Amino acid sequence: MSSNEFTFGVNYWPINKAMYWWQDFDPDEVEEDFKKLAEFNINYVRIFLTWEDFQPEPNLISTNKIGYLCQVADLALKYKLKLMPTFFCGHMSGANWMPYWALDTKLDKSRFPVYSQNRVSYQKIRNFYKEADLLEAQVLQIEKVGQSLKGHAAIYAYDLGNESSNCHIPTDRLEGQRWLEIMSNTVKKSSHDLVTLGMHAEDLEEDRHIWPQDVAKYCDFVVMHGYPFYLDWVEDPFDVWVLPFLGIITLWLADKPVLFQEFGAPSIPTISPYITSDEKANLKCPIWSEELVKDYYQKAIKELAKAGMIGAWGWCFGDYSLKLWDQVPLKENLHERYFGLFKSNGKPKLVTQYLQKMIKPVIITASNKAPQWLSMFNREEFYLNPKENLKTMFNTYKEYLKTEEI
Repeated sequence: MSSNEFTFGVNYWPINKAMYWWQDFDPDEVEEDFKKLAEFNINYVRIFLTWEDFQPEPNLISTNKIGYLCQVADLALKYKLKLMPTFFCGHMSGANWMPYWALDTKLDKSRFPVYSQNRVSYQKIRNFYKEADLLEAQVLQIEKVGQSLKGHAAIYAYDLGNESSNCHIPTDRLEGQRWLEIMSNTVKKSSHDLVTLGMHAEDLEEDRHIWPQDVAKYCDFVVMHGYPFYLDWVEDPFDVWVLPFLGIITLWLADKPVLFQEFGAPSIPTISPYITSDEKANLKCPIWSEELVKDYYQKAIKELAKAGMIGAWGWCFGDYSLKLWDQVPLKENLHERYFGLFKSNGKPKLVTQYLQKMIKPVIITASNKAPQWLSMFNREEFYLNPKENLKTMFNTYKEYLKTEEI
C-alpha cells in the first residue's frame, strides 16, 4: 500500500445479467465489458461472489463457478485490469442474497428481504460471525477461491463482504474482531493477497460492532461507501462533500489507508426505456441529469484524492436491461436501474467520457495527525453517540471548508 497512485475503479455487474450472471455466465459478455473499461481508463473492478451460487451447500464450493471466476481473472489480466472479488455476497442493492443453509426458520421483518433458492422471504439470517458451521463454511470458500487464484496477476485484493452489517450484526465487538481475524488470516494463508471489508456509512452512523479500528487491525486497508441521498442528516441529497467527509472520519478512526469503494448517483435515462411519471413518483431517491452526475463524479474524485483516499470506485458499471426490471432487486428499487457509467445499451454516459479524458490525480498523503477541524473530537468516544457525532462533525467540516475558501 505504499504507492501514491490514486485508483479509479468500478463495481461490476453485467448489464443483461445483474446479480444472476454466475447462473448464466457468458465469457464473451465479460470480455466485451472489460475491454470497454480498459478503453475508458477504468482499471480496477470489484466483483461479487454471490454466496448461494458459489456455495450451494456449506461443504460444497461450485467447481463451475470457480472455473467462471478464473475465466474472469484471465480476461481482467488480458485487458490489464485489477480485480477485487467480494466474498459472501450478501447484501446487494436493497436485498440480502443468502444460501438456504445460512437462514433461520424464524422470520425477521427487517429492512431488507432475503433472496434464496429463487424466492423472496423475510427469514432471519443466522449469525455467520459466530456459529461454528457458518465459520467453517466461510473459511472453505476463501480457501477454495484463494487457492484457485493464488499468484494470479489480476488480483488486487479480496473483500470479506459487502455491507455485511445489513445482513447480520455481530453480538459484540469481540465477536466481530474474531471473525475478521479468522477470515483475514485465511486469505493470507490461501493466497497472500491484500484483504479488506466493504463498510458503509451506516457502520459509522450506528455501533454495529465492527469499527474501522477493528478492520484496520486485521485488514490491509479500510473501505467506505457513501451516498448523501441515503443519509437523513444531510440536507442536500447531492452534497458531494459528504464523500470526503466520510472518508476522513474513517481514516481518522482507523489510522490506516482508506479506499472509497462505492460512490455514485443515478441518472435520468436518455434512451428507451425512459422513466415514466409513475416510476418517478415511486423512486426511493432523486435521479439527476447525466451532466449533473458527471460534475458530481469530477468533484468527488478530486476531493477524495485531496482528502487522502487511496482511490474512488464508482457504483456501478451499467444501467440494467429492461428484462431485469421485474426481478429482485430492481422491481422494488427502481433507482438501482440507473446508476451505471454506461447506458443499458452499453454506450458511455457523459461521466464515462469524462473519465476517459481524466488525468489521474495523485493522492495527498494523509498526515498521521488529525485534520485541524477534528482536534476537538475524541475518536475513543465516537461510538458513544455516533450519529449525533457525525452531524456535529459534518457541520464543523463544512464551516472549515468555508475558511479554506477565504
